[in-house]
Order: sequence, then structure tokens, then C-alpha cells
Amino acid sequence: MDDQSADGLAAATLYFQVQYDFDLVKVTPASSFCLKDWGAEDQWKGNTEGTRDYTRRVITDPGDWSRLHRLDPRQGHLGAQIQALQQITQGVGDRVPVLQTIFSPLAQAKNLVGGDELLIHLHRYPSELHEGLKIITDSILDFLEEAAHTGIAGIFYAIQHAQYSLLTEDEFTEFGQAYDLLILEAARRFWLNMAHLHGSQVMFDRVASYPIQALNWHDRDTEPDLEQAAARFPGLLCGGLSRWRTMVLGDPSAVRMEIRQALEVTGGRRLIVGTGCVLPIIAPQGNILSARQGVEP
Repeated sequence: MDDQSADGLAAATLYFQVQYDFDLVKVTPASSFCLKDWGAEDQWKGNTEGTRDYTRRVITDPGDWSRLHRLDPRQGHLGAQIQALQQITQGVGDRVPVLQTIFSPLAQAKNLVGGDELLIHLHRYPSELHEGLKIITDSILDFLEEAAHTGIAGIFYAIQHAQYSLLTEDEFTEFGQAYDLLILEAARRFWLNMAHLHGSQVMFDRVASYPIQALNWHDRDTEPDLEQAAARFPGLLCGGLSRWRTMVLGDPSAVRMEIRQALEVTGGRRLIVGTGCVLPIIAPQGNILSARQGVEP
């Protein structure tokens, strides 16, 4: 529930940073922060990743896509997120880069209509979906313009549909990549942008070609592994830790072992040690502390 107000999200984020002194801060609001001003509603029902369940979708008919309006980033829930960013960047100062999570237009569309319905609309009503994706993209661009004034270092760009189990490469190019590149081109104003490639059987090389400085994916669960990725992406790799098997169910010795393996295969270069996706909120504090201490010289 800490992510449901600007003050709550800022306080929780700063408290987490004070506890562990991470090298960067990823601001993690609920995925609905960018959708509530369109009328989406959600509720937390105890998910151990902190994920909230959507209780009201905005898109119930293909014609609804064109009825979305361009959001004002200074108002409503988007405005509250800007306020949270201002508090967080002021709280951590200039020493620690702050990244704001941005869900891709296709990921936002999924949450507006529902996962299965999105694929139906993509195949049956592509022109209507494109109308919605354009409006979503424009709203993201406006938000980035406003967020740039808060002092953030960049964005954590969440991509959820670059998976062969969901889309073909041509479909992803048309409905995903085309809009991703518009967002990331605007994000060039920042110096540290990280893409998150969600899921399994991912289109790694496609996203590795994006104009980003860092790439995060489920490296412990799907190809490529860190060693393979180091040869295929020239920027920073973020991974090495299994979020469930090790960070939740393991112990500090298992955490340190995975960090040693990550350092060995990368030579300790171009590596940000982290999990492949969000750290479950039930992860033991000792394991998080072990991960932080494991990267000390």
C-alpha cells in the first residue's frame, strides 16, 4: 500500500535506500500509476511481488482505444508520481542515480484491456489498437518531459511482450518496437536508461539494439545467460541473482555464490548485480544485505 500516495512511495523508497545504500534507486510504483487517470482501478490482494490486481479495465470495446485522451502529467496520479520523484531525488542527492519505471505502451495497453484481450485486439482490431498506442505514447512523452525537471538520471523501461510465446518478431516490431523507439529517443536526454526484458524465450537481440545504457532480464531463468549476453550487448548488464530460488528461498551463502559466479563470467565488468525482475516483498533482509555486501571490494 506504500505506493498509493506520493508521500508513501517516496518515504518507502528512501527508507529502503537508507537501509542498504544501493548504487542506484529504481522507483517502483504500481503499474496502475500511469492508468488511473484513464479510469483503471486495482487492489492489492496479497501478491508477494506487491503486484495489484485490476478490478476495472478501461477498454471493453475496440472503439474505446480512440476514446482515450492525452493525459496531463501535472495532474492526478501522474502528477502525484512527479511529486514522489521530486522527494526521492532530493532525498538521495546527486550521488545516487534515480530511475523512474516506465511501462511500454504495449504493456500499458495490456493493463487497460487485459492480457488475453490485448492479443485478440492485436490480431482482430489492429488499427484501433494502434490508435490507443499512439495516445499512450504521447502521454508517456509528456510525462518524460515533466519528469526531466525532477532530477532523475533516467528510466527503467519495462517491456513485457518481446517474448516468442506471445508475439512473432514482425508483430513485436509493429506493435512494440515502433513505439518503444519513440520513447527511448525522447529519453536520450537522460544519461542512464535501463530496459527490462520481461518473461522467458525473449527477443534479446532485438531489445539489445535499443538506445539504452543497461539491460535487465531474467538471466537465471531464460537465455541468454550473463556470459552470452556480455558478447551480445555492449552496455551494462543487470542480473546474476535468482529472485525466488535464491533471494527468497535461499540463504546468504547462496546469494554470495551467485554473485561470485556473475563476477567470474563477466570479469566484474559492465555488471550491475541484481535480480531478473522485481524482488519479492517476502525476501529475507539477510539475503538482501548479503547481496549488497557481496559487491564490496
